[in-house]
Amino acid sequence: MTGHARRSAALRWLKFNLVGGMGIGVQLLVLLALKTVLGMHYLIATGLAVEAAVVHNFLWHQRFTWADRGVGGPARFLKFNLTTGVFSIAGNLALMKLLVGLGNVNYLLANGITIAACSVVNYLVSDNFVFSPGEPRAQSM
Repeated sequence: MTGHARRSAALRWLKFNLVGGMGIGVQLLVLLALKTVLGMHYLIATGLAVEAAVVHNFLWHQRFTWADRGVGGPARFLKFNLTTGVFSIAGNLALMKLLVGLGNVNYLLANGITIAACSVVNYLVSDNFVFSPGEPRAQSM
């Protein structure tokens, strides 16, 4: 990997984590609202909160993290949801059940742990499949 390619990959990883950080905020706020304000069961609230973050992250990743790889339509959104979305929801629910249900960890702390655990896989799937390098580049205005 050349120096330019390493810098480009590092910048994309930073962008991914910036968007992910904002997505964490979305997820935690939705989880807090659904669990605390509406009294939903923590697993149902977690699934809905993760999906809210998935939609948020897709929009930002398409226009910011992978803007150089073109703007995809509904098919790309479906790919994102069926890969990183499904992995995030399944991973979050399984880990939340383990940490909260069996380990009695606070649900917000447990949610932060599950987000971190899923992020590396989500980046690799997004970079190599959802926003694959072979897609057309975005048109400049």
